Amino acid sequence: MLQPPTAQAASPNPLGPSLQEKYDSLRRTIHGYGSALVCFSGGVDSTLLLAVTLGELGERCMALTAVSPTMARSEKQDAVLLGQELGLGGRHVIVDSHELDRPGFAKNPTDRCYYCKSELLELTSPLAKKHHLAAVLLGTNVDDLSDHRPGLAAASERGAMHPMVDARLTKTEVRSLSRFLGLRTWDKPQLACLSSRFPYGTEITPERLARVDRFEDGARALGFRQLRLRFHEDLARLELDPDEMVRAMDPEIRARLVSLGRELGFTFVTLDLQGYRTGSMNDGLITLGKHPRVQ
Repeated sequence: MLQPPTAQAASPNPLGPSLQEKYDSLRRTIHGYGSALVCFSGGVDSTLLLAVTLGELGERCMALTAVSPTMARSEKQDAVLLGQELGLGGRHVIVDSHELDRPGFAKNPTDRCYYCKSELLELTSPLAKKHHLAAVLLGTNVDDLSDHRPGLAAASERGAMHPMVDARLTKTEVRSLSRFLGLRTWDKPQLACLSSRFPYGTEITPERLARVDRFEDGARALGFRQLRLRFHEDLARLELDPDEMVRAMDPEIRARLVSLGRELGFTFVTLDLQGYRTGSMNDGLITLGKHPRVQ
């Protein structure tokens, strides 16, 4: 049977029914807040959250970016640019965060992220109250729930909301939806607080954070995109996307990586053959059963 002319002319939904349903759910949830403050790092997740929140709430949306030595310098700059591109104007607040000063954080315990998220939300709550904003939003997606995330407990204790979890959006879907909405962050490499580069129990200092940041900047300048530099005292363990490993073995590139590491005080520069993966510092905890996975 022939399709009706209107059906023939209709363009297929590029999102597909499942993602469209989740997108609609996200918009309804955010619209229901009436007003909100978005915790905005400039990463894939928080940029999508901010864009959708701006679309739903307009001037009743603000964003806060917390800056500290644990945030890569390039990410601070990009967060500011993204805020301008999205049209935030004066509703984008940049504040200094002091998680390194919180008792216990610098010792890098297994619940380090709890201290960090506590610091962030203790900065956002007064701002939300000052501007009579009903909700504080975090860009958590459902994939985040399957890893060791002590920060989620801090968020729960302080009443922060996770609208993308409520909409059941995965990381892949966040990227697909970001691309659909024309956000340049849709294929941005995954990023994380620089503190995640240190094994639990290894002291975190501004000087060590700066060394990691400079190494990763230098590796990106060589053309590598998805990477982590894991700090092991005098050894630098570089995680790269498996597709980029062969290039790292080019004699000239390899020499430049080694030279970069030596300049930053590392005796050894190694390539992790398992490649880049999120939360690799949690591998031992999960294997040994030292923490439950967040549900």
